[in-house]
Amino acid sequence: MRWYIPYGNPTYFIWLALAIIPLMIGLLYGHRFRGYQTIISLFFLILTFGGPNWKTGISLIGYLIYQLILVWLYSAYRQKKDTPNKGWIFVTAVVLAIVPLVIVKLTPLFTPGRQSIVGFMGISYITFKVVQTIMETRDGMIKEFHPVLFGQFLLFFPTISSGPIDRYRRFEADYAKVPEQSAYLDMIQKGVRYVFQGFVYKFVLAYYFGSVLMPQIQMRALMAHGFSWNIVAYMYAYSMDLFFDFAGYSLFAVGISYLMGIKTPMNFNQPFKSKNIKDFWNRWHMTLSFWFRDYIFMRLVFFCMKHHIFKSRTTTANVCYVINMLIMGFWHGETWYYITYGLYHGFAMVINDTWLRFKKKHQDHIPHNKFTEAFAIFLTFNVVCFSFLIFSGFLNTLFFAPKPF
Repeated sequence: MRWYIPYGNPTYFIWLALAIIPLMIGLLYGHRFRGYQTIISLFFLILTFGGPNWKTGISLIGYLIYQLILVWLYSAYRQKKDTPNKGWIFVTAVVLAIVPLVIVKLTPLFTPGRQSIVGFMGISYITFKVVQTIMETRDGMIKEFHPVLFGQFLLFFPTISSGPIDRYRRFEADYAKVPEQSAYLDMIQKGVRYVFQGFVYKFVLAYYFGSVLMPQIQMRALMAHGFSWNIVAYMYAYSMDLFFDFAGYSLFAVGISYLMGIKTPMNFNQPFKSKNIKDFWNRWHMTLSFWFRDYIFMRLVFFCMKHHIFKSRTTTANVCYVINMLIMGFWHGETWYYITYGLYHGFAMVINDTWLRFKKKHQDHIPHNKFTEAFAIFLTFNVVCFSFLIFSGFLNTLFFAPKPF
């Protein structure tokens, strides 16, 4: 059987069209064929995790069973009458939820060149869904556990490999109802537009920057044997390739979700128009950014304030910014450039907040007009592109890796 990377092959889109048309017809006439949706979900999961990569499919099944049991046990504990909401049980559940992901991330560090036996494409994003469900169950926002619906949520095939990261309660609300015909027609219009926009982003623009332009620039930079303007050119080309490739994938995922009657949240909102670094993270990979904000940063801030670890709220926020982004850096990988990327953005957030406080106190003396806004966008764009240069690992290849010639 052939193996497909989601949205990576034209044949994959043909399968998609054939599979979801019956589902769309049903939605147009007020019916969500949940059994059929389950069947096509299994079909696309087999296309992704079957064939030569059947071992990852076995890993996915084992992982799913493990997480279903874990969340079910924690939910049963929380739903007992007069149950004490013990912190150590909650922490244990979260730790157990992320153990498979930690194993996957640390395996290459201790055994270079080998992948973890529990790894599969999309394990990070599924783990984020599990952790947020546990946290919201602890907070009392999720009252009941439905294993089949939770499995549908975790394995929703349009988003399984790289997000966007949906929220359980939002997904549950969409899955439980059928949109009005007029509303669904609007969803179809948006979904088709997102899919075509994704084609332009991923197969035209990302292809040009990533497959045509970048190799030429990379070769010239390596031939220069050190600092050169080619590094700057690579920085911009890589940034464009990263954006259009990932934004294109995300548009495919959101577009297909809309055609299936599920309003998966958008992942990008014109991030290169950001006026500061915080604005950037409110526009770039938004579902991941908001996940880190809600489930790591805000909880770190609350913990520090509750235990009076720092006297100043500003210090608390600054420390939590750095820790939050450092964790994001480690999540990408245990290399110096990913960790530096995380620290870079953490300290950028600190500097940004310091500037905004200073600007607020001296707003009568600091001009604010179209020119300053344009300069802020220009500055933010270059700050972000430089971080992507670090993230790319090209500086490691250029200055530290053995030269290929």
